[in-house]
Amino acid sequence: MNVSYGPDPEQEMDIYLPANRGDNTKVIILVHGGAWYSGSRDAFNYFIPVLKAEFPDYAIVNMDYRLGTIASPGYPKQIEDIELLIDHLESGDYNISDDYAMIGTSAGGHLSLLYAYGHDEDHDVKAVASIVGPTDFTDPSYTDNPLYAQGLVYLVGNVSYDENPELYAEVSPRTHVDAQSPPTILFYGGQDPLVPATQSPRLKERLDEFNVYNEHYLYPNGGHGDWDAATMLDFQGKLIAFLHAKF
Repeated sequence: MNVSYGPDPEQEMDIYLPANRGDNTKVIILVHGGAWYSGSRDAFNYFIPVLKAEFPDYAIVNMDYRLGTIASPGYPKQIEDIELLIDHLESGDYNISDDYAMIGTSAGGHLSLLYAYGHDEDHDVKAVASIVGPTDFTDPSYTDNPLYAQGLVYLVGNVSYDENPELYAEVSPRTHVDAQSPPTILFYGGQDPLVPATQSPRLKERLDEFNVYNEHYLYPNGGHGDWDAATMLDFQGKLIAFLHAKF
């Protein structure tokens, strides 16, 4: 617990290692949400026992990352933190493989998709899951919304879409999809006030274009991950089945 993977106090992780691990031990990485400027790995603590029960032979990494500010936005430093964490895992004495699945919620879902599609040069991420994570910041559902002008200051800084559309495309996971993108599972809410319902279909369309395996689930009455008990059970069951099948 509380393992440093970098020099910054926010660059910490908890790592759960199975007893009989080795070079074939797969790794699940959890990336919390919080609009790129808040939150912590504690938000995923509820899910650790579920993953340990379902995947007793896997390592589980629950990471924090440097939070964004207007002066020091989340991009690119949060992607760099994922890279640093993976470098730490691979250079450390953990006796695990370099096969990863990434699971992220909200901003963490966005970061998981962005890293897996756009920054995983070795293609070590074998599966990725996004829970209400933004996928495309060039979506008219965002760009035509007047509230959007200041919506990403903690990710890209004090620059608007109109001022730098290329940057907004660069931080959009959808932009980076290609035929080598990993199998993907997406969970979204039809009543989400933060992530438009158009976000996941836009990504799914792109994944389908490149014949990348994907599953897409939209809960019509669901909000921004604040789902009822039945929906949470359904989501967890589908995510676990996806990981068993594709990772």
